[in-house]
Amino acid sequence: MTMRRFPEGFLWGSATASHQVEGDNQGNDWWAAEQAGRVPHRSGQACDQLNRYSEDFALFAELGQNAHRFSLEWSRIEPTPGSFDPQAIAHYRRVIETARSNGLEPLVTLHHFTNPRWLAEGGGWLHREAISRFERFAREMARAYRGLVRYWITINEPGVYASQGWVVGVWPPNRPNDIPGALRVLRQMALAHGRAYHAIHAEDPDARVGVAHHWRIFDPADPRRRGDRLIAAVRNRLMNQAFPVAIRRGRLIPPLGNARVIPWLANTEDWVGLNYYTRERDRFDPRLPHRLFGREMFADVERNHLRWEIYPEGLYRALLAIAPPGSGAEVIVTENGVPEPDDQDRVRPTYLVRHLEACHRAIEAGVRLRGYCYWSSLDNFEWAEGFEPRFGLVYVDYTTQTRTPKPSAYLYRDIIRRNGLTPTPRRAPEAG
Repeated sequence: MTMRRFPEGFLWGSATASHQVEGDNQGNDWWAAEQAGRVPHRSGQACDQLNRYSEDFALFAELGQNAHRFSLEWSRIEPTPGSFDPQAIAHYRRVIETARSNGLEPLVTLHHFTNPRWLAEGGGWLHREAISRFERFAREMARAYRGLVRYWITINEPGVYASQGWVVGVWPPNRPNDIPGALRVLRQMALAHGRAYHAIHAEDPDARVGVAHHWRIFDPADPRRRGDRLIAAVRNRLMNQAFPVAIRRGRLIPPLGNARVIPWLANTEDWVGLNYYTRERDRFDPRLPHRLFGREMFADVERNHLRWEIYPEGLYRALLAIAPPGSGAEVIVTENGVPEPDDQDRVRPTYLVRHLEACHRAIEAGVRLRGYCYWSSLDNFEWAEGFEPRFGLVYVDYTTQTRTPKPSAYLYRDIIRRNGLTPTPRRAPEAG
C-alpha cells in the first residue's frame, strides 16, 4: 500500500473553547450555573490559558500543527449589553496575532455554548432579541479583527446546545423535556447565524464564514424493524439535517418553521465545519415521548470512556453526507477526538489513525476536505463531565498547570510532517 497523502496546504490543527481552557470566566451563564450548583463541576482556573496562550501556541507549533481552532469569550468582550471592553478586544487580538506568529491559521468561534449572564438572564436564546444581539457581537468582532481572521465559525453545535439545555436539561438553562424550547432555540440560532454571516461580510468581504455542525450517526438498532428505522431517520433529520438545510436553502423545515424560503438566510455558509464523535443505535419506544419515542441500544461494541461507540466509519459517512462529492462544499473537520481518564494514551493513537483514514477515504471519494482539527489541544473542562474525561493531545496537571505532550501528540506530529499516513502507522517517539 502506498502513502496516503493529503492535499497540499491541508490544515492540521487542534481545537479548544474559551470556557473550557481559559479559566475564571465569571461573566457567563456556565459560571453562574457552576456557582449555583446547577451543574456538577466547577471550571475554576481550567487550563489557565487566559495567561498561558503564548506558551501553548508555541507548543502546538512545535508539535507540527499549522492551524488552531479557539473561541472568543462573549462575556469578556461585551460584559454589559452594547458595551464592548477595549481591554478584552485587545487581549484577543494578541491571541490571534500570537497564533499567526506561530504559523497557526486561526479558526475563530463566536459562540461555543456560553452566553453573557445578561443575555441568559434576559431570556437567553428564547428571547427574540438574541438574534440582533448576536449580530451586533459578530459585527464588532469582524471589525476588530478584519484581515486577521479568515475562517469564522458563528455557532458551535447548535443542535447539541439546544438538546443539552432544553431536552436532556443537564446544561444551562437546565430545562429538561422542553422540546418546544429546544426547537425555538434552534430556529433562533439559525436566524442569528444568517444575520451574523452578513454582518461579518459587510466588515470583511474576504472572510469565510461557517458553522461547526455536530453530526451523529443514527442507525436503527434492528434494521428489520420499521419503528427503529423510523426513529433513526427522525433523529437524523432533526439533529443532523435541519440546521444545515436552514442556512443553505433558507428554509426552516418543520418543526423549525413552516418551510417558507427566507432569502437572506439562504447560502450563508462559505465552508462547512464538521464535529464528529460517535454513532447511536436507536430502538423505537412509545413510552419515551420526551426522547422522541426512541432510546439508544448499547450493543457490544468498542466504546470510549464516556460510553460513546468508537466508529471511524461514521466520520466517512458524515463527511459524504454534509459535503457530498460534486456539491462544491469545502469542509473542515472542526472536532474529532476521544477521552481517556488518565495520561496513558492507550486508545488515542489508534483512534486518531483510523479516523484520519476515514478522512482520506472521503477525499478519494470526492469530498473537498480542507483540514482536520483534533479535539482537543489540551485536557480541559468537559462541561457537565468535569475534568475526568481527558480528550487532549497534551496532558495537563491541573494543580501545577504543567503541560506534557502525550504519545499521540508525537504520532500526530509525524503524520503532519509527512502530510499523510504510512501503510503501517505506528506510535511516534516521545520527542525529537
